Amino acid sequence: MHLAIEGQADSPPATPINGSCWLVGATPTGDWIGYANQLACRNGGNWLFFAPKDGMRLLNRATGQEQRYFGSWKVPSRPATPSGGATIDSEARSAIAALIASLTEAGVIPPV
Repeated sequence: MHLAIEGQADSPPATPINGSCWLVGATPTGDWIGYANQLACRNGGNWLFFAPKDGMRLLNRATGQEQRYFGSWKVPSRPATPSGGATIDSEARSAIAALIASLTEAGVIPPV
């Protein structure tokens, strides 16, 4: 089973849809109070909450990025492309830019 969430939020959506899941933020409100950093899934008109376990992975549909849990939710940040320096190697910069583009396309790092 692979989990996909609609996004991360502190407040439940105004009109939740059955089958949708969200990652509850650090300061939840409303029906989500007391469930910080847990998964909230809508089923049968009710919220079901799941505490994350080490090794869980999810796809955040809002960002297109994968997240994983290991003690806390881990989300890679986007590395900076090289700039400046005394020696400029255009082939190396092109290779690094291609790697960053591939990692972005794969959902490993966030888009610009």
